[in-house]
Amino acid sequence: VQLQASGGGLVQTGGSLRLSCAASGRTFSNYGMGWFRQAPGKEREFVAAISWIGSSTYYLDSVKGRFTISRDNAKNTLYLQMNGLKPEDTAVYYCAAVQGSSWPWVDPNLYDYWGQGTLVTVSS
Repeated sequence: VQLQASGGGLVQTGGSLRLSCAASGRTFSNYGMGWFRQAPGKEREFVAAISWIGSSTYYLDSVKGRFTISRDNAKNTLYLQMNGLKPEDTAVYYCAAVQGSSWPWVDPNLYDYWGQGTLVTVSS
């Protein structure tokens, strides 16, 4: 499956952004999906995951209550609504697809396909 992330940008502290990840090539609903981020000089970090039909979600503790992961299988699209953004949320955000088990798929090594990343910058 090919993944194309978009929606990043520059926003002030407390602002909002919605990231999208368009999937193509294979049946989107066959894949669990996740969002990861990587800040400069840091390792890639799990942000959120969602199950095949969206019935289950899981979040990094620091984004709970601020970020919402969702998916529209009819549109082959994954979303990440980010509210209450903080400077520490600044990173390149990646979407990824997984077919395996081991929910909630926190480990990036579990994922089979990755998008190219979209930059989110939160100014203080």
